[in-house]
Amino acid sequence: MLRLYDTRTRQVERILPEGARSLRMYTCGPTVYRFAHVGNLRSYLLSDLIRRVGERQRVRVVVCRNITDVGHLVDDAEIDPAGEDKVLAQARAEGRGPLETARFYEDAFVADTTALNIRPPEHSPRATETVDLMVQMIAELIGKGHAYAVPDGSVFFDAASFSSYGEISGNRLDRLKPGHRHEGVDPRKRFHADWALWKASDREMTWDAPWGRGFPGWHIECSAMSLRLLGGRIDVHTGGIDLRFPHHENERAQSDAVAGREVVRHWVHGEHLLFDGRKMSKSAGNVVLLKDVTDAGLDPLAVRLALLEHRYRQQTNLTWETLRAADRTLRRWRARVAGWSESPSAPMPAEPVARIEAAFDDDLDTPLALRLLRELERDDSVAPGSRFEAFLHLDQVLGLDLSVDIGRAGSLPAGAAELLERRERAREAKDWAAADHLRDELAALGVRVADTPQGQVWS
Repeated sequence: MLRLYDTRTRQVERILPEGARSLRMYTCGPTVYRFAHVGNLRSYLLSDLIRRVGERQRVRVVVCRNITDVGHLVDDAEIDPAGEDKVLAQARAEGRGPLETARFYEDAFVADTTALNIRPPEHSPRATETVDLMVQMIAELIGKGHAYAVPDGSVFFDAASFSSYGEISGNRLDRLKPGHRHEGVDPRKRFHADWALWKASDREMTWDAPWGRGFPGWHIECSAMSLRLLGGRIDVHTGGIDLRFPHHENERAQSDAVAGREVVRHWVHGEHLLFDGRKMSKSAGNVVLLKDVTDAGLDPLAVRLALLEHRYRQQTNLTWETLRAADRTLRRWRARVAGWSESPSAPMPAEPVARIEAAFDDDLDTPLALRLLRELERDDSVAPGSRFEAFLHLDQVLGLDLSVDIGRAGSLPAGAAELLERRERAREAKDWAAADHLRDELAALGVRVADTPQGQVWS
């Protein structure tokens, strides 16, 4: 069964107990005020891989991924009633309404995840449509002595009331230093590490609550949505490593304080993605969107393959060259699967497939899985029909659409698919004489081959 690194316990653990047939997973969704870049999308690939491995083991996976379309401030470290909500700020800059802006970027996010073969969640709640759940949960926290309202109508979580705070990140309350803005620590807080559950405000996009009109804090939405839609026991909670603190610490405290027990069994985080050696940012000028990849003539699933070349909890550096290399590999595998499809089907090679599946189970060791897959690709002792069945079986987890060229291969003359595969190998080995000779053989069969930066193409 699948084992993953649990950030809270700091060890690789089996995710489900023996005999469990369902897995409930929550993943922190996007704040929809801009296009997601490929670093953002890496987090959602993590939850997709967990889902696919679970489903391969005949486990029913139920996923909830929220949409933050209100309440997330440019600076969430402090309550700032006059502060800019990211969605509102973007809407103002674009000259349209906040919900129109949020839906535009939400649709773009869904399109990107679809292009990466990230399966849609069962639940995709929006913050603006679930404020009632948040208000209800805040009232429960106040009633249980874990939160307090202040005279202006804001509500804070009482961090000191949750004794195990810091188990995910290691940031214990007695060691936390106050964060100072120019006006100093917020005097409304009982303790500097308390955080906002409700922010009193009369700005746009606010709601009525028992404490006064305002809008929810960022952290409360995930607690309220996950508890309502997945119940009081969540098997896996995923997100980027940047959410470990304070978001997931605060979320854990809120959820556990209401439920009276540990709600999330395993916290799993994906590491940062760098591009050209630096964290992606506008100031660095290295933000790469999925659209940039497709505009460069690359398959969007080249991004998925490039990310699979590294383990989810390793900091990874992408470059345009690694993306181009992934695109070439993707095209080669599809061509070879198409070529193998012309051979008689045969049972999958049991031992190589078992080793690759074991790599998936072992904390999503996708780099090892891909190395073993390349070995299988080159192993001519395994019948083409066996390799065909193995590649399509394993693609249920990899999600690379390795079968898309099969229909095209059916129109090739007999023997041409094998010649195309041999020529691709010759190009990889930089054996240009052999590649030219094979091009001539293909031409004699009526197949025209051209070389492009993305690999060979034929007609």
